[in-house]
Amino acid sequence: MQTDCQTEENSVWSWWPSWRPTSTSLLKTTESKILACIKNDLWARFVTLPNQYQLWTLTLTNKMVHKPAVPKTPLVMVHGFGGGVGMWIRNLDALSRSRPVYAFDLLGFGRSSRPPFPSDAAEAEEQFVASIEQWRQSVGLETMILLGHSLGGYLATSYAIQYPSRVSHLILVDPWGFPEHPSAQTEADGGKGTEVARRPSPPRWVKAILAVGSLFNPLAVIRAAGPWGPGLVNKFRPDFKRKFEDLFDDDTMTSYIYHCNAQTPSGEVGLRAMSESLGWAKRPMLHRVDLLPPSMPLSMLYGESSWVDSSSGNRVVQIRNQANTKMLLINEASHHLYADQPEEFNRAVENICNSVN
Repeated sequence: MQTDCQTEENSVWSWWPSWRPTSTSLLKTTESKILACIKNDLWARFVTLPNQYQLWTLTLTNKMVHKPAVPKTPLVMVHGFGGGVGMWIRNLDALSRSRPVYAFDLLGFGRSSRPPFPSDAAEAEEQFVASIEQWRQSVGLETMILLGHSLGGYLATSYAIQYPSRVSHLILVDPWGFPEHPSAQTEADGGKGTEVARRPSPPRWVKAILAVGSLFNPLAVIRAAGPWGPGLVNKFRPDFKRKFEDLFDDDTMTSYIYHCNAQTPSGEVGLRAMSESLGWAKRPMLHRVDLLPPSMPLSMLYGESSWVDSSSGNRVVQIRNQANTKMLLINEASHHLYADQPEEFNRAVENICNSVN
């Protein structure tokens, strides 16, 4: 049975897509402007999965570095909710200096295929994870250093639980979906309210998404706004223009975010199926992180001023083999720490990668 969030395009808004100032062509054009900043060798293409869905994929290598006798383990980067490969523009060149780097648009996001998602949380999660494994097989990677931001961190953890032999090191960047909803924690504690995750007050744009997401798909308001949609993105996310202002002196990045999310909702449906009021996962990852092999190295990076609660990282360290679990706080960084403090972020990730080989 389809839920309301799955039928947005067939609702009373079905005539609005032509009213929206977006298209796959405009998304491609905007992304091309972003990727033009890359200096290393770049191969961009669609990777076709066995079910004929396609994941838009970037592969970067450093043309100035001789190939090592023993190939280095590639780094695979998985973006967060509402994003795409263009969000890594501050990181791709730096991280591909010494090893291959792959980045792809998650199924249902960016330029990747946008199939229907089931309304069951476990089934939606499995569809995401299965697509990552099918992508790995199609690309031909035996093992990888797997890095995921926000929603990508949640899915990367789920993937590593199911396919541990494929992950040499798991890197989680401000991961979404780890703590339990406070109400569930309070009930489990007999109403005393201890052990409840304390989180900074979410920024205005997060509160807006939470309000809309309680009734519709999380970013439905962007599509419903029609020609005013790009203006809404600029209004609610002016920080993105500032984060990349030394690369672009116009609205390139906010336009990219708009075009990524003004298309037919798909990955949003998957996220909503997995979410309890969007800020929390129906299947919290803290309940399953012990299923990761104790020997698998895990590094967690958090932004000091992020709205995501970093105490979950401390819990993971307590739950797992502490010798193989590290947590790092990036100062003066928000949820998008890879863009707020790119040099420190790149240095931290490169050090982690170098610990693998």
